[in-house]
Amino acid sequence: MSKYTKDDIRELVKEQGVKFIRLQFTDILGTIKNVEIPVSQLEKALDNKMMFDGSSIEGFVRIEESDMYLFPDLDTFMIFPWTTGKGTVCRFICDVYSPDGKPFAGDPRNNLRRIIARMQKMGFTDFNLGPEPEFFLFKLDEKGEPTLELNDHGGYFDLSPTDLGENCRRDIVLELEEMGFEIEASHHEVAPGQHEIDFKYDDVLTACDNIQTFKLVVKTIARKHGLHATFMPKPIFGLSGSGMHCNVSLFTDGENKFFDENAPMQLSQTAMQFMAGVLKHVEGFTAVTNPTVNSYKRLVPGYEAPCYIAWSGQNRSPLVRIPASRGLSTRIEVRSVDPSANPYLALAVILEAGLNGIEQKLTPPAEVNRNIYIMNAQEREEAGIGNLPVNLDDALQALAKDKVIQEALGAHIYENFREAKEIEFDMFRTQVHQWERDQYLKMY
Repeated sequence: MSKYTKDDIRELVKEQGVKFIRLQFTDILGTIKNVEIPVSQLEKALDNKMMFDGSSIEGFVRIEESDMYLFPDLDTFMIFPWTTGKGTVCRFICDVYSPDGKPFAGDPRNNLRRIIARMQKMGFTDFNLGPEPEFFLFKLDEKGEPTLELNDHGGYFDLSPTDLGENCRRDIVLELEEMGFEIEASHHEVAPGQHEIDFKYDDVLTACDNIQTFKLVVKTIARKHGLHATFMPKPIFGLSGSGMHCNVSLFTDGENKFFDENAPMQLSQTAMQFMAGVLKHVEGFTAVTNPTVNSYKRLVPGYEAPCYIAWSGQNRSPLVRIPASRGLSTRIEVRSVDPSANPYLALAVILEAGLNGIEQKLTPPAEVNRNIYIMNAQEREEAGIGNLPVNLDDALQALAKDKVIQEALGAHIYENFREAKEIEFDMFRTQVHQWERDQYLKMY
């Protein structure tokens, strides 16, 4: 049931003294884009008549087919609290449509809707997501540019004065709560300067919208504290990287289909098949859930980030973990995802992989309860434990072999995503890095 009608929006805009409206959408690489309009153009926006040049957006369309329309999702109406009293700004998250009135195939949000519709045809009503995005805070220099100087020396769950990011993190939480987020936890993470704020799970589309809003708020409030917030997966060598663990579950009319109190571990056959699909297709979808060159600096042994394909109930070294909660909270945690991922694409491929596992009635491999990081290659091979791709190029090659994941992206997004990421990896591959100069310049 919709939260807002057009009349509700008109009334709220008037009551809150809104002066500007941001029409937001997300490109294929996960970057938030927006068109800002004065409040005088509200009716035009509500009638879905706002146009923009799609040829200027990464992975959208060519210049000869550039006209695109923004359809505001009224339920995403939100006031930005930090703008009140000084030209108050509200926002809508929009779906992108082609001039023929059809959803644009290159819009990641529309694409996720497509996979949700496929899920619903299989008899499930909801796919819930509880994300755990991590980020680093760095100091800004006198010009307002980010440095590599961390703002604290804290560790996991530390308090001030060791955790000097505490005040910034608290202000972020307050802003998020004012915007309607239900914050469940806020704490310092393992590495100095690293933080995590967890918000309540929601249906997957809303949760992905929340991830994008969360990133915007974190960066905005951090700058007010003289800090730069980054969701880069591994900004500093030798420290833990930032992940975005995704806790997911399938529901039908309020019933958690992953829970079966009579099954082993109280995990239903649906849960096991879904997990089996994720494990089968993870190599194929890693380019999407870990989409940058830097992502693969995080997926290495020794920093709690998964780099091996396995699952467990308690062990935190495998790719998939089953948290202890049961009943409505029964879920699987996909631990490889990082916050540089486009959430709409990442969850589309995870959902499609799981649905494929259910359709194919797949069985997951045996649970692994050993610390995989201390197992040698032979032990891992004997246990049937595979490896995640070791770099972006390997991940793109695995994606090129996985038709199920390609279908989850759709032809338009797949081709444009692959092309953009091949260019990115080639730029990295041909660059001469400081490590090489340090290693070889004097030696040779």
